[in-house]
Amino acid sequence: MRVEIWTDIACPWCYVGKARFDKALEAFPHRDRVEVVHRSFELDPGRAKGDVQPVLAMLTKKYGMSEAQAQAGEENLGAQAAAEGLEYRTRDRDHGNTFDMHRLLHLAKEQGRQDELVQAFYTANFAEQRSVFSEGDERLVELAVAAGLDADAVRAVLADPTAYADDVRADEREAAQLGANGVPFFVLDRKYGVSGAQPTEVFAQALTEAWGEHAPLKLIDEGGAQACGPDGCAVPQH
Repeated sequence: MRVEIWTDIACPWCYVGKARFDKALEAFPHRDRVEVVHRSFELDPGRAKGDVQPVLAMLTKKYGMSEAQAQAGEENLGAQAAAEGLEYRTRDRDHGNTFDMHRLLHLAKEQGRQDELVQAFYTANFAEQRSVFSEGDERLVELAVAAGLDADAVRAVLADPTAYADDVRADEREAAQLGANGVPFFVLDRKYGVSGAQPTEVFAQALTEAWGEHAPLKLIDEGGAQACGPDGCAVPQH
């Protein structure tokens, strides 16, 4: 069974939602037969690469709230993250363009390290002091190498703005076609969609229901019944 997760590294609910989904998947009896694929969704696609600003300033401008309201929201998110065992900096984080990180996640998918890289990006953005936006490409190289990617391959992607760009855009178009207008957005076997950072119990239920529809047919074969196959048809012997 395949689970596709549309997320953005700048999305705090994606960070929390992944932790809740991971808990549900860890307890799922068929977890070894579930493929998880991370898909791209930019919350701020029009932001220039070098345009980095404090999270509170972004929130007050985007949502028309006061700084006190924005800070209260960050405190709430910090509490939600802590409940899932996650660290979360409620002050002095920054916000920027995530396109290069999405391109690197497509490279990581090819190398079988996508989950490791998305978690490294989340942790760096939401829990660590250093910025993933203002320190330049070498910060992303450092995180990608720690997640198991080759440094030269990472630098080559970052040096070529077209590398995996079409893959990112294709993911975003597909999200729109599926009706996702926000993230996180989870799609299970293209049969079930789960929107938002739902409780772990909701993800567990969705996995169970999707698996029930995904499970292979139960074969009933009493033996001796004639059939045709690639080698031809059995001829009854009298």
